Amino acid sequence: MRVAKEQVEIKMEIPGAVIRQRKDFGDASGFGKISGEYFTLSAGVDTTPLFQGLEGNLCQSPHWGYVLRGRITTTDAAGKQETVNADDLFYWPPGHNVKVDADAEIIMFSPQHEHSHVIEHMIKMTAA
Repeated sequence: MRVAKEQVEIKMEIPGAVIRQRKDFGDASGFGKISGEYFTLSAGVDTTPLFQGLEGNLCQSPHWGYVLRGRITTTDAAGKQETVNADDLFYWPPGHNVKVDADAEIIMFSPQHEHSHVIEHMIKMTAA
């Protein structure tokens, strides 16, 4: 799910503050601890080879996040692609690969157990 900042409903606006809220932005039920993550990624980064060996050769952790700068395209198991840009909120469900289209910085919140497994797998893949 990609949501541009302008598409997030303004719930309150007063001098000096604008409160926007997007309800039903993913479901974290059934997950334990959540990790906050800050990624800096260069254009051309593609997770496809790093996810080889994971279930479906895809990241199986959901992520909720915000794009500070750049552009990133995800591809799911069915081949559907979605691109997020600077100032977009995003939700990436389990079962995706990531390609960085333009140098990017993102903030993500992920189930700690599931995403740590994926990160550890990527570390092993880069060491091989």
